Amino acid sequence: MNAPDLSPAAFADGDSHYLRAITDMADRRTVVTQEALYTDRGIKLVDKGARVDSRLYDRLVKHKLRGSIDEHLAMDDMVSVQSIVQLAASQCEHDTLAYLLVHTLEGMTAEKLLAPVRALLLPPSLAFKLTVMREQHPALFEHSVRMMLAAVYLGIKSGWSDRECVPLATAALLHDIGVLHMDPVWHDPANKMTAVGRRQLMAHPITAMLIIRGQNMFPRVVEQAVLEHHECMDGSGYPRGLQGDQISLMGQILMVAEVVAAFFEKYANEAAAQRLSLTLRLNHRKFPAALIACLLPVLQIRAVQTDVQVTPADVERLIEQLSTAFGDWDTRRAGLPPEAAESEACAFVEQRLSALQKTLFEAGSHPQQQAEALQYLQGDEQGLAELALLGREALWQLQGIVDATHSRWLTLEHSPQAGDQAVVQWRDACAVRLAQR
Repeated sequence: MNAPDLSPAAFADGDSHYLRAITDMADRRTVVTQEALYTDRGIKLVDKGARVDSRLYDRLVKHKLRGSIDEHLAMDDMVSVQSIVQLAASQCEHDTLAYLLVHTLEGMTAEKLLAPVRALLLPPSLAFKLTVMREQHPALFEHSVRMMLAAVYLGIKSGWSDRECVPLATAALLHDIGVLHMDPVWHDPANKMTAVGRRQLMAHPITAMLIIRGQNMFPRVVEQAVLEHHECMDGSGYPRGLQGDQISLMGQILMVAEVVAAFFEKYANEAAAQRLSLTLRLNHRKFPAALIACLLPVLQIRAVQTDVQVTPADVERLIEQLSTAFGDWDTRRAGLPPEAAESEACAFVEQRLSALQKTLFEAGSHPQQQAEALQYLQGDEQGLAELALLGREALWQLQGIVDATHSRWLTLEHSPQAGDQAVVQWRDACAVRLAQR
């Protein structure tokens, strides 16, 4: 992989998105200039004490400002160390992941996780940037705090002191500030990723690193860890495709903490612990073994409880049912002319099945991945039980797709459209197989 461009000029395009976020926020919250805003050529754009709002966007975006805009703006109720501690403490009580982390620590007290957070250094410019994140992208802000708690937990379990965990907490909290400079369409799940969007996504760790470097107050290891939080041990990550020991220990912790937080956010009510436990087992080449060993006890608090022993043959039967359902639809869908595939029912089944298959791939439990999975999990009763759980859940979702085609289109079997008939034939065959489980 080519070395990324780490110059500040490489990410100037993202400033327009961040300026838009600021000015849009300022339409709802009072944001004022602490000092006059000047261009890099010394031309005054905005007076000191002026109220900022979206009407200023066009003027600001046309010019390169002298210094960072974050250094020149202020508002009431900005993010502070105290407010971060309060949110983190609330997550320790009410958030599933943070609660599990606390109750796997010696003494089962949240204070152990919170102590490094209380010692954070948060300069005004970064406090403002985090405030923009909290106001404009609240889910991202909560993710950053959740990921910070997971990182501190891994640091503690790795034998780090409270003092050593402070820069770790800093890196985790700030790891996604580069996202503020991305086009906000990335938030829309229906948005199709473009080449430009993909480049922005790949660049956001670099942008965050440059922002942190610009503060001139954090250890170099913080910059490095933020840059590395999307790397993988097998070299499949980004932005630099690093492998193994090329990734710093703090970077490895952030890498794992990011995956853990994302899983619990995505599968909040869908067996997140089991999914993550299985994913970490089956993708063991991507993640550091020592850190995974620290996490498995957390996930096993929510382990599959069963008195029935699950065998590889049980899992194979689940796999075969899923594989047949997916393959049957692919065959029928491929035989349709383009216009027939555009029917509402056909598009619905295609979208739902694609989403289900994507979920299974992410957990390492798609039928195409099962041969390797079963081989790896030989003798691992917990792993087999989790694999069986996800297989059964996938079949329940499959049943839900079949049921939805009945409830949404009551007379679908009478439709003359080829796409509709393909759906009818697929769901009827699927229903027969599901009734036999």
